[in-house]
Amino acid sequence: MKRCSVKKILGQLPYTAELYWHLVQRHKPWEAHFKLNLLESVLPEAVQQAEEARQQRETGNKVFIFATLHYWIEYAALLGVALAGRGHQVTLSFMPYASWDEPIDRFDLRRQNLYARDVLSPAGRVLKVQSLLNVKPFSKHLPPELEQAVEQVSIFDAQYALQVEDIDKQEPLFQERVKRNREAALNARAWLMTYQPDVVVVPNGSIQEMGMVYQVAQNLGLQTVTFEFSEQRERIWLAQDSEIMKNNTDALWAARGKDALTEAQLNPLRDLYAARVNSKTWQNFTRQWQETATQGSAAVKKALNLDDRPIVLLASNVLGDSLTLGRQKFSDSMKEWVVRTLRYFSDRDDVQLIIRLHPGEQLMHGTSMASIVEKAVGEFPEHFHLVEAQAKVNTYDILDIASLVLVYSTTVGLEAAMVGIPVIVAGKTHYRSRGFTTDPETWEMYFSSLDEKLADLSSARLNQEQVELAWRYAYLFFFAFPKPFPWHLLDLKKDIHTYPMVYVLSDEGEQKYGQTFDALTGVPLTW
Repeated sequence: MKRCSVKKILGQLPYTAELYWHLVQRHKPWEAHFKLNLLESVLPEAVQQAEEARQQRETGNKVFIFATLHYWIEYAALLGVALAGRGHQVTLSFMPYASWDEPIDRFDLRRQNLYARDVLSPAGRVLKVQSLLNVKPFSKHLPPELEQAVEQVSIFDAQYALQVEDIDKQEPLFQERVKRNREAALNARAWLMTYQPDVVVVPNGSIQEMGMVYQVAQNLGLQTVTFEFSEQRERIWLAQDSEIMKNNTDALWAARGKDALTEAQLNPLRDLYAARVNSKTWQNFTRQWQETATQGSAAVKKALNLDDRPIVLLASNVLGDSLTLGRQKFSDSMKEWVVRTLRYFSDRDDVQLIIRLHPGEQLMHGTSMASIVEKAVGEFPEHFHLVEAQAKVNTYDILDIASLVLVYSTTVGLEAAMVGIPVIVAGKTHYRSRGFTTDPETWEMYFSSLDEKLADLSSARLNQEQVELAWRYAYLFFFAFPKPFPWHLLDLKKDIHTYPMVYVLSDEGEQKYGQTFDALTGVPLTW
């Protein structure tokens, strides 16, 4: 306790951490959780290769890249070096946190800041390294709209960390996130207003300090690019002047949504769909949410004790998942949508309701939708069937026997439409309003849609044109929306050796990845 108090005092005094670093820490092995080991091993050579490539390039845009957390900082550093090698004037900015949901003494934070600056120093030959901790804000106040953004991003952070939707603003984690997000906003605003980069690049753009830097850049009218990674290797999601986690496919759909798919396009989509049905990975798709292979409709009906009444599937998301944050359309939350839907069906024993919890819950630590369902329903009516996340039931077997699917934002809705099942979408998901789902705007429209579909389920089946639209959209989302890119965040150590900087900046690398790098620096996306 005494040691913590001393560190807290030292953290508020100028130059204490710096003196400790130069006199003691620099001569000792770095043992903190915040480590940049990959950069220590590959950055000097990568910088040298970028230096050589840079000589052949014209001067490009002023690019500001920001990241926090050690793995994102490593990724952003290599991305920054690659952009510098392409001739851009890059500033790599960071906040040296190891964890986004645990407090840290200011003294330790400043030590991590010095360590990061030390590791990143070789990059100084091709770009500017700027810790946001070392930026002095213009004032202690933010414009009202940014104060609101601080609160909203902090709510998202707490929802994501705790995997709940209802956040108590007295919760210590929420208070910690407000403090850190506000500091990021104040400091980023000061730097961006002073130097006015052509484009601001941040990972994710929706949560944590990265979400705040995105909000600040948008508030200042600066062009922004956000990026993230999905389940595909050698692919990157990116968005311009939008949060990438919203998966805004409007421009892609407008450009190519009317184009019928060729056999060459349909074949890989068929293979991907078949792999997902059979719980297998396929080519560069790495995620396998469910482990149980398909067993057929007869087997699932027996396992769930189903009879011949029509079946409605309610497919939930994981609570607090980043793809559910801020996705409310007419409900206050996904929880409210589930609860009110269950109440609606409690008196509809003319159908059987299957509540399929997302298999991804097995990888999470927060509240399960099972507890919400059980609290809402109490004793289950005989026509309700709960399939928990760990259940040995294949979701596609349920789709085989379902007459109607209800979703919030899960991809199950898209896959259901691909096989002609009518889908009602309750949240703001990327495939909403594409012509193959029912998309109510209000509670009244939602319940009216349920009444209408259930009144004649056979007529509610999608027609051939709608099914073709669903397949067309699925192809574009899985194969056109992700852009080719050499490095994936989760495989960075392997990828940087498979595709080193010298290759990425070569003529062959330019041919494969040049358009994606251009888009990252503000050149309009082309679809």
